[in-house]
Amino acid sequence: MADFTFTDIPKQSPKTAIVTGANTGIGFEIARHLARVGAKVLLACRNEEKAQDAIDRIGAEYPMAKLDFLPLDLNDLDSIHAAAEQAKAEKRIDILVNNAGIMVPPLDHGIGGVESQFAVNHLGHFALTALLFEKLEEKGGRVVVQSSIAHKKGQIDIYNLDAYRGYEPWRFYQQSKLANLMFALELDRRLRAANSRVAAIACHPGVAASDLARHMKYGSAMQPVMKTVLNTSEQGALPALQAATDPAAESGDYYGPRGLMEARGNSSGRAFIAYQAREEQVAKRLWDKSEELTGVTFSV
Repeated sequence: MADFTFTDIPKQSPKTAIVTGANTGIGFEIARHLARVGAKVLLACRNEEKAQDAIDRIGAEYPMAKLDFLPLDLNDLDSIHAAAEQAKAEKRIDILVNNAGIMVPPLDHGIGGVESQFAVNHLGHFALTALLFEKLEEKGGRVVVQSSIAHKKGQIDIYNLDAYRGYEPWRFYQQSKLANLMFALELDRRLRAANSRVAAIACHPGVAASDLARHMKYGSAMQPVMKTVLNTSEQGALPALQAATDPAAESGDYYGPRGLMEARGNSSGRAFIAYQAREEQVAKRLWDKSEELTGVTFSV
């Protein structure tokens, strides 16, 4: 399969897309390119000032871009419900890109009292997707879930989601990214069983220079090296853009680069899925626990 490049992104007008974490890094590039090809893009972010700055930057480059700010804190269920209600007032929602995330922060807790990476990276997006599902169903939309090659080392420890039995930041990050991929694959199975028109497609950016590394020691200092050796944020956006727009993409697919152990390169087609991401019984338990912790259920 040939690499998917920026010139392969088809026109998206009159579609509407929501991109979480769209004010910076990979999320900004996803929003920028979707706007470039004609989609109306809602930048779903916590900070209005940063979101407006991103809107201004994209608008300066593409004056015809259709952009709006969607207030969203993925670690706050009230904010997630409010964002979903605001988004549902749109005429249509065709694409939901669950991109935002945090990586290896100091121990903190969020939704349902669980560790913050699991809360933000997985539970917040799980709840948002569930609340927007019927709106996505109207146009046969796409749910894009940003995972990571870090999922390969992940394990779901359903009995230590709060980290009270021990916290190791990388292990919890790996768990959250495994949860992302398992969510996308389980959602695909449920969509197929229900004959839904919605597609669930996962992706990963390789290893890209972005603000996600801000909690890492020397993370900021490493970014110039990462941009040279690995992927830029723009290049890291390609798998999500393929998942969101490629007419050949199918529900259940998982896209990413394949260069240097999947760490760099353009979106090169279907990426490697670790065996634990395919464990359907664990995925069902994760789904049930996610509904319990968020208080949100899917209509599929």
